Amino acid sequence: MCGIVGYVGRAKATPILLDGLRRLEYRGYDSAGLAVVERGHLETRKCAGRIAALAKLLQKKPVPGSLGVSHTRWATHGKVNDENAHPHFDASGKLALVHNGVIENYQTLKDELIRNGDTSFRSETDTEVLAHLIGKIYDDSCASTVDAAGKKARLFDAVRTALRQVIGTYGIALVHADVPDFMIGARRGSPLVLGVGNGENFLASDVSAIVAYTRDAVYLNDFDVVAAGPDKFEITSLAGDSTEHPVSKVEFTAEDIKKGDYPHYMLKEIFEQPNTVRDAMRGRLNAEECTARLGGLNMAPAELRDVGRIVLTGCGTALHAGRVGEYLIEQLANIPTEIDYASEFRHRNTPMTPETLVFAISQSGETADTLGALRESRRKGFRTLGICNNVASTIARESDGGVYMHAGPEIGVAATKSFTSQLVILTLLGLLFGRMRNLSMAEGSRVIEALEALPGQIDAVLDLNDQIKAIAKRYASANGFLFFGRQFNFAIALEGALKMKEITYLFAEGHPSAELKHGVIALIRSDLPSVFIAPDDSVFSKNLNNIEQVKARKGPIIALTSGNCAKHLKGIANEIVVLPEAPDYVMPILTVIPLQLLAYHLAVELGRDVDKPRNLAKSVTVE
Repeated sequence: MCGIVGYVGRAKATPILLDGLRRLEYRGYDSAGLAVVERGHLETRKCAGRIAALAKLLQKKPVPGSLGVSHTRWATHGKVNDENAHPHFDASGKLALVHNGVIENYQTLKDELIRNGDTSFRSETDTEVLAHLIGKIYDDSCASTVDAAGKKARLFDAVRTALRQVIGTYGIALVHADVPDFMIGARRGSPLVLGVGNGENFLASDVSAIVAYTRDAVYLNDFDVVAAGPDKFEITSLAGDSTEHPVSKVEFTAEDIKKGDYPHYMLKEIFEQPNTVRDAMRGRLNAEECTARLGGLNMAPAELRDVGRIVLTGCGTALHAGRVGEYLIEQLANIPTEIDYASEFRHRNTPMTPETLVFAISQSGETADTLGALRESRRKGFRTLGICNNVASTIARESDGGVYMHAGPEIGVAATKSFTSQLVILTLLGLLFGRMRNLSMAEGSRVIEALEALPGQIDAVLDLNDQIKAIAKRYASANGFLFFGRQFNFAIALEGALKMKEITYLFAEGHPSAELKHGVIALIRSDLPSVFIAPDDSVFSKNLNNIEQVKARKGPIIALTSGNCAKHLKGIANEIVVLPEAPDYVMPILTVIPLQLLAYHLAVELGRDVDKPRNLAKSVTVE
C-alpha cells in the first residue's frame, strides 16, 4: 500500500498524477513514483522519500504523455529504496504496474516464472512478481501479429488470467507501451475507484485524489477488473463477464479537503467538531417520542426489539469508540454488549446466538481487519451493520445496513472528528434500543437534551485551547505520559494515549484508574506525567484517591474535571482543566478533545510532522 492514481485522456498525465499523489500524501508513505507511456515506450521516475523529491526528478527531466500510473508506497515487502518503489515492470520493460495490498503466494509465482526462464527481477517486492506474470501471459498471447484492438483485448485477458492465480489482496493500475490509450485496474480487498471524466478517465485508491477533476465515480467491487480509455470504460469479473455499476456523485469537493487558515489538518479537524457532532445527529433526534431515527439500519422495529446481544468491532480509534459504546448501550438499553479487536474477532470461534447483532466501526470503511470481521460474521449468518464515514466504502456496501457519520473528509492521520462522530452515533443507538426496552420517556428526553447541548459545550472546550497549549509547553521534556480513567472514560484514557503515541512518538499508556495499584504505580516518577480523566461523576472520589497516590510518589498530574470537583483537586493536581458539566454517557465527547489538543500541541512543540506521522497510514487496507 498506500496510494494509487492513474490517468488516461488528452491532457498531460504527469501534473495530474503528481497532484493526485499529493492529495493522498496524508495517508503516509515512504516512496513515490510514476510511469507514463510516451511514443511507444515507458518513461519512469521513482525514488524513496517524499513526493517533493519525485517532483524534482520530473523538473530535471520532464515526462510528456497522456497515459500513466503513479503510486506512493508504504513498504510491506522489501526495504525502502528506489528499486522497491512503484511502479514495477514486466520482463520486457513495456508494462508498468502499481499495487496496494499483499500477494501472499508471490514466492510460489516467482519460482514458477524463474523455472520458465524469467530471471530479470530487480526488486524485493511481491508487486514486481505480478507485473512479470501479467507481462508473460500477455507476451505469450501476442506471439503472432496482433492489431491494436487485439492487443487491448489480450492485455485485458492477461490481467484476468494472472489475477485468478493470485492469493492475497490487491488494488492495481497498469499501463502498457503497446497500447497507448488504455489503462487497466482491478481490486480485491483493497479499494479502487474509477473517476469518469469528459474525454478522460481516472483510477485512484481514494476518490479524494481525483475529486478536483471529476465528481463522477464508479466504486469497484472485489474481483472487478476495469479497462478504460479516454472516452469509455468496461468492467468485467475475473471470468470476463460484464458487470454493471452505477456512476455515483462524490459528496464533497476539492475545497472541502483544504486546510484553510489552519497550520495542520489535525487542528482544523479538532475545531470542526462542533459542526461534525451536530451533523452526526442532524435529522436523527425524535423529540416527540424521545428516541432516535436511524433508518439506515434496515431493520423493522420487531427485529430491533429481538436483538439480544451486540458485538462491536474496530481497530485503533474506532475500537476505543466501540469501548465507549459498550458502556453506552448496556447503560441505556440493557443489552449485553461487548467490544473486540476486529483482528482478533475474525479469527476466534466466538459463541454467537441468532439474536446477535454485529457492528463494524471504521472511519474509512476500508480497514482490512474490520472488513474481515464483518465478512466472517456474515459468513456465519449474523446481521452486520457498519458505522462509516464513507457511504461508498466496502464496509458500507457489504453490510446489511448502517449509520453514516457525516463527518466530512478527515485528512489528518490521527483521527479526531471521526471519533466524536462515532460516539454520537453510538449514543443514538443506545437511545434507540433503550426506548424500545426499559428507557423511560423522561430518560430519553434527557439523552436528547444532552446531545443537543454538545455543540455549544464543545465550543467551550475549544476555548481552553490556549491553556492546553501552555500545559503542552510545560511538559515538552517529559519522557512519556500515563492516562487514567474509569467507566466511560477508561476508553478515553486509551484514546488519549493513542493520540500521544501517534503524533509525538512518546511512550504513552492508558489504564483504568483502579489498575494503578496493580503494577502501573511502579512507573510513577517525576518525568512521567499522569493524565487523569476525572469529571464530576459517581466515581470521582475513587479517581481522587488514585490521584493522591500518584501525588504521594511525586508524579506530575494533569487532571480533566468538571463542575465543583475542581476545588477538590487544588493543591493535588499540577494542572487542572475544567470542562462543562454533562451526563456520564456524553462526557467522553467532551473529555477527549483536550487530549487531542494536548497531543497536537506537544507534537508541534517537539517538531513532529503532525499530519503525516512516521510509519502510520490513514487507512490500513492490509492485514
